[in-house]
Amino acid sequence: MRLLASLRRVSDGVNHVAIVACVACILLMLGISFTAFVYKLMTGSTLSWTYSLARLFLPWIGFLSMTISLRYGEHVAMTLLVRSLPRVLLKVAAGLCLGVIALFALLLVWYGWDFFLGTSQVYMVSDQIQIHGKFTAIVVPLSGVIILLHLVQGFDLLEHFIDDETLIEELIESNDTEARS
Repeated sequence: MRLLASLRRVSDGVNHVAIVACVACILLMLGISFTAFVYKLMTGSTLSWTYSLARLFLPWIGFLSMTISLRYGEHVAMTLLVRSLPRVLLKVAAGLCLGVIALFALLLVWYGWDFFLGTSQVYMVSDQIQIHGKFTAIVVPLSGVIILLHLVQGFDLLEHFIDDETLIEELIESNDTEARS
């Protein structure tokens, strides 16, 4: 049980790092775009490399945000249908859902690693800026590993087990406690 608790803390830490990495990628994209905008205002000409460089961060944002949304239970789910099932079938459906997520993550790792190893393309952002394709390709297996790590959270990844009334009562109690302080 201590191993599971440790893995859950690691999952939370990795999720925090993924959030910081996504924010950093977005800020870098905005910084590059803002630089291009200011340069265009000042000189009247454009920097040819800004668009090409900024779009290299999109795979990182997409794949890492996928792992973040999974961790918070924000993935696509058929909650209404699943909640209408009897408790036993609800657990079976949740187990199947976690199994499909695990299979997807394993496929990301398996095929993503081959994709990463086979990538030989170099992005010619400009004459001076050349970025190897491995920079963007590594995010595919990395996101699969993160998803597999998040699976230690178990049914907490699925919103099927959230009791709305209990959640609302907890929120009201926490607000009352804050108001008294």
